[in-house]
Amino acid sequence: MHKLRSSSSGQVTAGVLRGQRSRFQLFGDTMNTAARMEGSSGRGRIQVSQVTADLLMEAGLSRWITPRSTKMFVKGKGEMQTYWVRKISRILKSKTAESGMETLDEEAETEASIERVEEEEDEYLGIEGMNKTERLVEWNIEVLASLLEQIVRSQAGVANQIQTLSKAEKTIGTGGGTVLDEFTPIVHLKRFDLEQLKRRRGATATSIGDEVKTQLRNYISSISEMYPDNDFHNFEHASHVTASAKKLLARIVNVDAGNGLGAGNPSVSVDLVDLSGHSYGITSDPLTQFAVVFSAIIHDVDHPGVPNTQLVKENTRCAQIYRKSVAEQKSVDIAWDMLMEDEYAALRACIYQTEEDLQRFRQLVVNTVMATDIVDKELQALRKARWETAFDNVDLAVQSWDDGTESEDRKATIVIEHLIQASDVSHTMQHWYIYKKWNERFFMECYSAYVNGRADSDPSKNWYSGEIAFFDFYVIPLARKLKSCGVFGVSSHEYLNYATPNRDEWVREGEALVQQYLSKFREGNLSDGDSS
Repeated sequence: MHKLRSSSSGQVTAGVLRGQRSRFQLFGDTMNTAARMEGSSGRGRIQVSQVTADLLMEAGLSRWITPRSTKMFVKGKGEMQTYWVRKISRILKSKTAESGMETLDEEAETEASIERVEEEEDEYLGIEGMNKTERLVEWNIEVLASLLEQIVRSQAGVANQIQTLSKAEKTIGTGGGTVLDEFTPIVHLKRFDLEQLKRRRGATATSIGDEVKTQLRNYISSISEMYPDNDFHNFEHASHVTASAKKLLARIVNVDAGNGLGAGNPSVSVDLVDLSGHSYGITSDPLTQFAVVFSAIIHDVDHPGVPNTQLVKENTRCAQIYRKSVAEQKSVDIAWDMLMEDEYAALRACIYQTEEDLQRFRQLVVNTVMATDIVDKELQALRKARWETAFDNVDLAVQSWDDGTESEDRKATIVIEHLIQASDVSHTMQHWYIYKKWNERFFMECYSAYVNGRADSDPSKNWYSGEIAFFDFYVIPLARKLKSCGVFGVSSHEYLNYATPNRDEWVREGEALVQQYLSKFREGNLSDGDSS
């Protein structure tokens, strides 16, 4: 027999019930919530409410829980964001696994985390012969399809043909400049539309249709094939970035987060508008969210496995075309050109309906992917100046959320850029064993480039100190910005709570780990030589 267990937190009343079977019992709304949550719990698992999750995260125990990918309907409460308590055996086994891969849990369901996609292979074992990349493709398809459904719902369930946009599609991004030339400091987002939001929240299940789903599958499959078999910059990394971007988008203080709002609340309109302001409009438009996740998937397409500085030094053809942010600009061009092909017309018609939507989608993709170039000093300086203009010396507790369209769009643009940057290095702000796995892969990629004559210096010489500097001057300040921008709610401190201990653990173990990486690389090369 399997018990369904759920938990919530809050005030309760305690007492002893008299009668033939006297017993001690707890009463109150907290108990009612926990009892009603049992209906949406899973066999052999523990589900907790948002209130309990918040308390665990505030105590620095966010590693104990993982959010469910969809909201659960709870009788008398409506839709609730709930969390699974992670299985301790899974964490311990994955920490000690030599391969670094998370272990299989046969009863788990796929959640919004690539860590869980890796550990829950059984979710896709029903498709014969599906390998790891194919599982990741299916997961990415599910993520994008759910966002496309939101776009269709916001359009009253209609995805029109877009033949009238063929001219705009052919000319966009072809003005004679490069992708980087299209970068703008402020992306103008779609303004909050209460009626559209009601359609998104109140509509019954919406399907994007078989044709769109097929085109989406073909597109993501083709994108996955365009990722080289690098140790780090590969399709698995893109999927990991996508999972983090989706997670951060879901945690933005947004109009769908509940916050005590119910269908019968007479002040729902005012509250929704206010919450939209708190997210700077990011959550008002499903196209914006789709663009961010889409950008995460395509941001490293055809990555050469060496940094932009090396491409410029080698004077490759792409370096001659783009001059700077070479890999990022090439990724945008490749992914965009393929999306514009005739075979993806139905998919495009589901993404955007008007020329304004098309232009906004393109601008969001350009800005988001360009933000992943964190090495270019000029771009870094521009982002720092824009952040200071938007957020420094601003009291988020008292600021007006009606600061004007330009101010709100500036904040939204900057938040999106920092969201994708955090997602791109999210392994540094997750469990230690995840950080260690991806750090090793990045070392292997860099050291391989050195061995093959595509790097000037031996990365192993400064890898230990370089990682400390990376934490001190990039990762931890970035995690603090996620917290200080004011849109990620009580979850904003989670990344900082992981980054700081990971930095301390690296100080203790990093030098030994670098030697382990070197030994593993050399052993791998010897094995390759023996087999040839």
